[in-house]
Amino acid sequence: MTSPSNRGAPVSTEPRINDRIRVPEVRLVGPNGEQVGIVRIEDALRLAQEADLDLVEVAAQARPPVCKLMDYGKFKYETAQKARESRRNQQLTVIKEQKLRPKIDPHDYQTKKGHVARFLSHGNKVKVTIMFRGREQSRPELGYRLLQKLAEDVAELGFVESNPKQDGRNMIMVLAPHKNIKPRVVKHDDDDAPEADSASEEA
Repeated sequence: MTSPSNRGAPVSTEPRINDRIRVPEVRLVGPNGEQVGIVRIEDALRLAQEADLDLVEVAAQARPPVCKLMDYGKFKYETAQKARESRRNQQLTVIKEQKLRPKIDPHDYQTKKGHVARFLSHGNKVKVTIMFRGREQSRPELGYRLLQKLAEDVAELGFVESNPKQDGRNMIMVLAPHKNIKPRVVKHDDDDAPEADSASEEA
Protein backbone atom coordinates (compact mmCIF):
# COMPACT_ATOMS: atom_id res chain seq x y z
CA MET A 1 0.00 0.00 0.00
CA THR A 2 1.32 3.45 -0.87
CA SER A 3 2.20 5.50 2.17
CA PRO A 4 0.55 8.96 2.50
CA SER A 5 3.97 10.64 2.28
CA ASN A 6 4.48 9.24 -1.25
CA ARG A 7 1.15 10.38 -2.67
CA GLY A 8 1.49 13.09 -5.27
CA ALA A 9 5.26 12.64 -5.50
CA PRO A 10 6.68 13.25 -9.00
CA VAL A 11 7.24 10.09 -11.03
CA SER A 12 10.93 9.60 -11.82
CA THR A 13 11.82 9.46 -15.50
CA GLU A 14 15.24 7.99 -14.73
CA PRO A 15 15.64 4.31 -15.64
CA ARG A 16 16.34 1.83 -12.87
CA ILE A 17 19.96 0.80 -12.65
CA ASN A 18 21.97 -1.88 -10.82
CA ASP A 19 20.53 -2.85 -7.42
CA ARG A 20 17.32 -0.87 -8.03
CA ILE A 21 16.29 -3.45 -10.66
CA ARG A 22 14.27 -5.89 -8.56
CA VAL A 23 13.09 -8.67 -10.87
CA PRO A 24 14.14 -12.33 -10.90
CA GLU A 25 15.48 -12.27 -14.48
CA VAL A 26 16.14 -9.88 -17.37
CA ARG A 27 16.75 -10.00 -21.10
CA LEU A 28 20.35 -8.81 -21.26
CA VAL A 29 21.95 -6.74 -24.02
CA GLY A 30 25.73 -6.36 -24.10
CA PRO A 31 27.63 -3.04 -24.26
CA ASN A 32 27.92 -3.24 -28.05
CA GLY A 33 24.27 -4.13 -28.62
CA GLU A 34 24.80 -7.89 -28.74
CA GLN A 35 21.97 -10.08 -27.43
CA VAL A 36 23.10 -12.10 -24.41
CA GLY A 37 19.67 -13.62 -23.70
CA ILE A 38 17.55 -14.11 -20.59
CA VAL A 39 19.66 -14.32 -17.45
CA ARG A 40 19.08 -14.20 -13.71
CA ILE A 41 19.37 -10.73 -12.23
CA GLU A 42 22.25 -11.92 -10.03
CA ASP A 43 24.22 -13.01 -13.10
CA ALA A 44 23.46 -9.77 -14.93
CA LEU A 45 24.69 -7.69 -11.99
CA ARG A 46 27.83 -9.84 -11.74
CA LEU A 47 28.58 -9.35 -15.45
CA ALA A 48 28.11 -5.59 -15.06
CA GLN A 49 30.49 -5.52 -12.09
CA GLU A 50 33.11 -7.59 -13.89
CA ALA A 51 32.98 -5.26 -16.91
CA ASP A 52 33.04 -2.15 -14.67
CA LEU A 53 29.72 -1.08 -16.21
CA ASP A 54 26.18 -0.39 -15.04
CA LEU A 55 23.13 -2.58 -15.58
CA VAL A 56 20.47 -0.22 -16.97
CA GLU A 57 16.82 -1.09 -17.51
CA VAL A 58 15.98 0.17 -21.03
CA ALA A 59 12.55 -1.47 -21.55
CA ALA A 60 10.75 -1.83 -18.24
CA GLN A 61 7.43 -2.89 -19.83
CA ALA A 62 8.92 -5.95 -21.56
CA ARG A 63 8.54 -9.38 -20.01
CA PRO A 64 11.16 -9.95 -18.81
CA PRO A 65 12.48 -6.35 -18.69
CA VAL A 66 15.30 -5.55 -21.12
CA CYS A 67 18.53 -4.38 -19.52
CA LYS A 68 21.75 -3.19 -21.11
CA LEU A 69 25.33 -3.08 -19.91
CA MET A 70 26.67 0.48 -20.27
CA ASP A 71 28.56 3.31 -18.59
CA TYR A 72 25.46 5.12 -17.35
CA GLY A 73 27.32 8.26 -16.27
CA LYS A 74 28.88 8.63 -19.72
CA PHE A 75 25.53 7.91 -21.37
CA LYS A 76 23.78 10.65 -19.37
CA TYR A 77 26.55 13.14 -20.13
CA GLU A 78 26.45 12.46 -23.89
CA THR A 79 22.64 12.68 -23.93
CA ALA A 80 22.75 16.05 -22.15
CA GLN A 81 25.41 17.32 -24.59
CA LYS A 82 23.27 16.35 -27.61
CA ALA A 83 20.21 18.06 -26.08
CA ARG A 84 22.21 21.27 -25.45
CA GLU A 85 23.56 21.24 -29.02
CA SER A 86 20.06 20.75 -30.41
CA ARG A 87 18.71 23.68 -28.37
CA ARG A 88 21.65 25.86 -29.46
CA ASN A 89 20.93 25.18 -33.15
CA GLN A 90 17.26 25.97 -32.68
CA GLN A 91 18.08 29.28 -31.01
CA LEU A 92 20.39 30.32 -33.86
CA THR A 93 17.82 29.56 -36.54
CA VAL A 94 15.71 32.72 -36.53
CA ILE A 95 13.26 34.24 -39.01
CA LYS A 96 14.33 37.48 -40.66
CA GLU A 97 11.93 39.68 -42.59
CA GLN A 98 12.34 41.49 -45.89
CA LYS A 99 9.67 43.79 -47.34
CA LEU A 100 9.20 44.66 -51.00
CA ARG A 101 6.77 46.65 -53.11
CA PRO A 102 5.20 44.92 -56.15
CA LYS A 103 6.56 47.64 -58.52
CA ILE A 104 10.08 47.73 -57.04
CA ASP A 105 12.74 49.15 -59.37
CA PRO A 106 15.63 46.88 -60.49
CA HIS A 107 18.28 48.53 -58.29
CA ASP A 108 16.19 48.23 -55.12
CA TYR A 109 15.36 44.63 -56.03
CA GLN A 110 19.05 43.73 -56.26
CA THR A 111 19.62 45.31 -52.83
CA LYS A 112 16.73 43.41 -51.28
CA LYS A 113 17.82 40.17 -52.94
CA GLY A 114 21.30 40.68 -51.45
CA HIS A 115 19.81 40.96 -47.96
CA VAL A 116 17.76 37.78 -48.47
CA ALA A 117 20.81 35.92 -49.79
CA ARG A 118 22.90 37.01 -46.80
CA PHE A 119 20.21 35.92 -44.33
CA LEU A 120 19.99 32.49 -45.97
CA SER A 121 23.79 32.12 -46.07
CA HIS A 122 23.81 32.75 -42.30
CA GLY A 123 21.40 29.84 -41.85
CA ASN A 124 18.32 31.99 -41.14
CA LYS A 125 14.82 31.66 -42.55
CA VAL A 126 13.43 34.69 -44.36
CA LYS A 127 9.84 35.93 -44.35
CA VAL A 128 9.40 37.91 -47.56
CA THR A 129 6.45 40.33 -47.56
CA ILE A 130 5.04 42.08 -50.62
CA MET A 131 3.16 45.23 -49.51
CA PHE A 132 0.25 46.29 -51.74
CA ARG A 133 -1.14 49.82 -51.66
CA GLY A 134 -4.27 51.27 -53.15
CA ARG A 135 -5.15 49.82 -56.54
CA GLU A 136 -2.14 47.47 -56.38
CA GLN A 137 -4.34 45.17 -54.29
CA SER A 138 -6.29 44.28 -57.43
CA ARG A 139 -3.08 42.93 -59.06
CA PRO A 140 -1.92 40.14 -56.72
CA GLU A 141 -0.25 38.41 -59.67
CA LEU A 142 2.44 41.13 -59.62
CA GLY A 143 3.45 40.16 -56.11
CA TYR A 144 3.25 36.46 -56.88
CA ARG A 145 5.56 36.79 -59.89
CA LEU A 146 8.02 38.88 -57.89
CA LEU A 147 8.17 36.28 -55.11
CA GLN A 148 8.68 33.50 -57.66
CA LYS A 149 11.53 35.44 -59.27
CA LEU A 150 13.17 36.02 -55.87
CA ALA A 151 12.90 32.34 -54.96
CA GLU A 152 14.54 31.39 -58.26
CA ASP A 153 17.32 33.96 -57.83
CA VAL A 154 18.34 32.59 -54.39
CA ALA A 155 17.62 28.91 -55.15
CA GLU A 156 21.28 27.98 -54.55
CA LEU A 157 21.01 29.17 -50.93
CA GLY A 158 17.44 28.32 -49.97
CA PHE A 159 14.05 26.90 -50.93
CA VAL A 160 10.42 27.92 -50.55
CA GLU A 161 9.21 26.54 -47.22
CA SER A 162 5.84 28.31 -47.31
CA ASN A 163 4.32 29.21 -50.69
CA PRO A 164 3.11 32.77 -51.37
CA LYS A 165 -0.25 33.51 -49.79
CA GLN A 166 -2.38 36.64 -49.44
CA ASP A 167 -2.67 38.11 -45.93
CA GLY A 168 -4.81 41.23 -46.05
CA ARG A 169 -2.91 43.90 -47.97
CA ASN A 170 0.25 41.78 -47.96
CA MET A 171 1.47 38.65 -49.70
CA ILE A 172 3.87 36.47 -47.69
CA MET A 173 6.35 33.74 -48.58
CA VAL A 174 8.87 32.01 -46.31
CA LEU A 175 12.29 30.89 -47.55
CA ALA A 176 14.46 28.44 -45.61
CA PRO A 177 18.19 27.72 -46.01
CA HIS A 178 19.32 24.40 -47.44
CA LYS A 179 20.29 21.85 -44.77
CA ASN A 180 23.97 21.98 -45.70
CA ILE A 181 24.08 25.66 -44.61
CA LYS A 182 24.91 25.76 -40.90
CA PRO A 183 23.30 28.47 -38.74
CA ARG A 184 25.73 30.97 -37.23
CA VAL A 185 25.52 34.17 -35.25
CA VAL A 186 25.49 37.31 -37.40
CA LYS A 187 26.79 40.70 -36.34
CA HIS A 188 24.29 43.22 -34.99
CA ASP A 189 25.14 45.80 -37.65
CA ASP A 190 24.33 43.18 -40.31
CA ASP A 191 20.96 42.64 -38.68
CA ASP A 192 20.10 46.30 -38.43
CA ALA A 193 20.92 47.33 -42.00
CA PRO A 194 18.17 45.42 -43.80
CA GLU A 195 15.57 46.28 -41.16
CA ALA A 196 16.27 49.98 -41.69
CA ASP A 197 16.07 49.40 -45.44
CA SER A 198 12.73 47.62 -45.04
CA ALA A 199 11.38 50.45 -42.95
CA SER A 200 12.14 52.89 -45.76
CA GLU A 201 9.67 51.01 -47.95
CA GLU A 202 6.86 51.73 -45.53
CA ALA A 203 7.55 55.45 -45.40
